[in-house]
Amino acid sequence: MEEILKVNHLNVVFDDISGPLTAVYDVNFGLRRGEILGIIGESGSGKSVTARSVIQLAQVGKRGSISGEILFQGMDLLKLKEKEMCRIRGSRITMVFQEPMTALNPAMTVEEQLSEVLKLHSPGEREKRRERILETLRQVQLPEPEILMKKYPFELSGGLRQRVVIAMAVIGKPDIIIADEPTTALDVTTQAELLSVLKKIAGEMGSAVILITHDLGVVAEIADRVLVMYRGMGVEECRTASLFDEPLHPYSQGLLSSRPSNFNGRYSAIPGTVKQNYGVFQGCPYSDRCPYALETCREKIPPSLSFGGEHRAACWKLCKEGSSE
Repeated sequence: MEEILKVNHLNVVFDDISGPLTAVYDVNFGLRRGEILGIIGESGSGKSVTARSVIQLAQVGKRGSISGEILFQGMDLLKLKEKEMCRIRGSRITMVFQEPMTALNPAMTVEEQLSEVLKLHSPGEREKRRERILETLRQVQLPEPEILMKKYPFELSGGLRQRVVIAMAVIGKPDIIIADEPTTALDVTTQAELLSVLKKIAGEMGSAVILITHDLGVVAEIADRVLVMYRGMGVEECRTASLFDEPLHPYSQGLLSSRPSNFNGRYSAIPGTVKQNYGVFQGCPYSDRCPYALETCREKIPPSLSFGGEHRAACWKLCKEGSSE
């Protein structure tokens, strides 16, 4: 299957008041056309920063930096000027933000907001604009779209607003959809419906999806592959089934053991919290919380090695046990 996006050695450093803050460190992954890639990890793992870097929305500050390669169909997005990036952002690569009330303009109707996207990216189709909007609203399974398109965001429930945000993302039939916690603060039934809609539409358009989430159940439900991130670093990447059947990295194992389904009189939890990366990045980022940490783990950053098929992990313990590289 064609690889539509390739991220190589992505590094993102913010100009923070306390000094340089490494939010993303040497992240590598690929995305195939029609594939859903789930990116998981605790808050502060660099998931959203990685996604925002793809469409150049990461504001790093005057002394911050973004380096590496983000290759979209052969183009390095990091080398494009803002005007060139605007032709891609919102058209060929779109984003579903996690909070629909801040993603939507409260002073514009649903029709006006969707029209804005078409005006920018399909300016020559004015006469077909309303028909296209109605078609998209039906695609995201919004009830009575002719009536709903005349309403303002504050007149809609959270689930309906998020469907409108998804409609804005897919109306231009993009190559890649980035969904950043698209089901946050929604009830379980609405979450399931939205994920089903997103998966169905992406499948019909042949779009690839990057899904950022804390919810392992969501990943198990719709993702084809998974990238596990911790403190800005990709620590494991594999097929979704492989992660749940045989997680290799101690962090992945800790996340899976923390699921409510593993309750046996006491919930399992990973000790400690995610630290911020100020100064020089040194050692394995998980070494201070890992039950298997070696002295090497605290001194050297582990390489990401293959452990068969598409399964990769970065862990000194696994390196000592052996990989296929």
